[in-house]
Amino acid sequence: MFFNKKAASEPASETLRADLMPQHIAIIMDGNGRWAKAKGLPRIAGHQRGMEVVKTITKAASDLGVKVLTVYAFSTENWKRPASEVTFLMGLPTKFFDTFVPELIANNVRVNVMGYIDQLPSETQKAVQDAMAKTAQNTGMVLNFALNYGGRAEIVTGIQTIAQQVADGKLQVSDISETLIDQNLMTADLSPHQNPDLLIRTSGEERISNFLLWQLAYSEFVFLPQHWPDMTAEALKEAILIYQKRDRRFGGIKES
Repeated sequence: MFFNKKAASEPASETLRADLMPQHIAIIMDGNGRWAKAKGLPRIAGHQRGMEVVKTITKAASDLGVKVLTVYAFSTENWKRPASEVTFLMGLPTKFFDTFVPELIANNVRVNVMGYIDQLPSETQKAVQDAMAKTAQNTGMVLNFALNYGGRAEIVTGIQTIAQQVADGKLQVSDISETLIDQNLMTADLSPHQNPDLLIRTSGEERISNFLLWQLAYSEFVFLPQHWPDMTAEALKEAILIYQKRDRRFGGIKES
């Protein structure tokens, strides 16, 4: 069972191994609304607090030597939420990057944003483009936002791109391979770390919700009970410790 009850409050009691550090961690930041409801607050208060937690976890992951941290910020399905909540969520990138980009630069963290960015409000597009431009020269961890992103849509878009190349005579059907598909997905720019080693989901839910469907093929999953606004650097370390105890065989067998 992937669910871990201890990670809600207890610190990691064992030392993490640098040689087993996941190179790419992906996080489904779940539970902002439920956190707010439990405290008698509006849902947007949970999203506001969740934004601050992204900063905490980003710095913690960078300090641990993680190469890529991908956070699921807004899915293609999230447009179904109440208009007032969507409007608030679309304004969060501007607030987030205005306050956090100087820290990202100081910590040598580069911002990347994947998803259907052209469908976002113009102010949101500007905020993410500015953040990517200002951090473009940073050579440390990549903070990768999945914004207006959906795994199935990503795969369809990638297949359409490949199919068009075949139709144009630039590719043969026999040229289509896993590597070619990798190169036509939104995570291509994260190579060689485009596939997460570890997926973390908060709030106790145990599903991947249309997130990185191709890339998660051999990822380890850790589901944490706490809502995202209660996520801490210690809980991140605990999740990584669980990951480091896993026996990753990628379909093979390790000789004893």
